[in-house]
Amino acid sequence: MISQFLTYKPVLIGLHLGFAIVGIDAFLWYLGELAGKSQNHTRIRWASIIGVTGFALSWLAGGYYYVVNYGKLVKPIILKGTAPWAHAIAMEAKEHIFLFIIPLALTAVFLTFLGKEDFEKNNLRRVTMVLAGLIAGLGLAIGAMGFIISAAARWG
Repeated sequence: MISQFLTYKPVLIGLHLGFAIVGIDAFLWYLGELAGKSQNHTRIRWASIIGVTGFALSWLAGGYYYVVNYGKLVKPIILKGTAPWAHAIAMEAKEHIFLFIIPLALTAVFLTFLGKEDFEKNNLRRVTMVLAGLIAGLGLAIGAMGFIISAAARWG
């Protein structure tokens, strides 16, 4: 029963997208907490943990979809359609960018375990804000690439 559920393409795509949105939103939250005056480190830590978990779950759902459905069903449609570049450029870029978004997100998590004094003493606030913005921005860029790929598959 669960295998039938997991091979249902819209469910996998929905899980992939939903978890990615959780990851992006969590890193925007992380950025907002860092930008605020109070800088609640507990909330910052939770935002980073939720973010990296969202991205990891998105990677699992998307990877399963890719192995079970995309390679056999969707990729051939795109490659034979009017926009084969959607796979050659957007999908390849998406795959490679996503490979390093998880280590970046884990770095953001690890930074939250520094003591507040160490964080401030080493002036890590600005660089951590840039990291959080980069992670959220890359997540949004990956989402745009996913839209391009889906459109190429629909319009063949």
